[in-house]
Amino acid sequence: MSEEYGSDFVTMTDESGEEFTLELIECIDYNGKTYTAFLPADMDENDPDYGLVILCNSVDENGEEVFDTIDDDDELEDVYNQFMRILFDDEEEDNTPKQ
Repeated sequence: MSEEYGSDFVTMTDESGEEFTLELIECIDYNGKTYTAFLPADMDENDPDYGLVILCNSVDENGEEVFDTIDDDDELEDVYNQFMRILFDDEEEDNTPKQ
């Protein structure tokens, strides 16, 4: 994780060697796998490519945690819907008037 941004940010390198920073939003265990949702930290929110980035967590041969893309469209949609339920349920709880 990048100390420049803090503990909720991760700097990654893509296939072409370009670095980019993601803000960790939520992590879930679903169907026996762990998934993490991020938002681009170094991209303007008005950029058409801005949006939720969902990666599957795994462990490589060296015992280090790595993030993999989700290549199956059905799996990605299912996991995306799980994150939306969690994120919007949290948002609704935050907006509920206290009595």
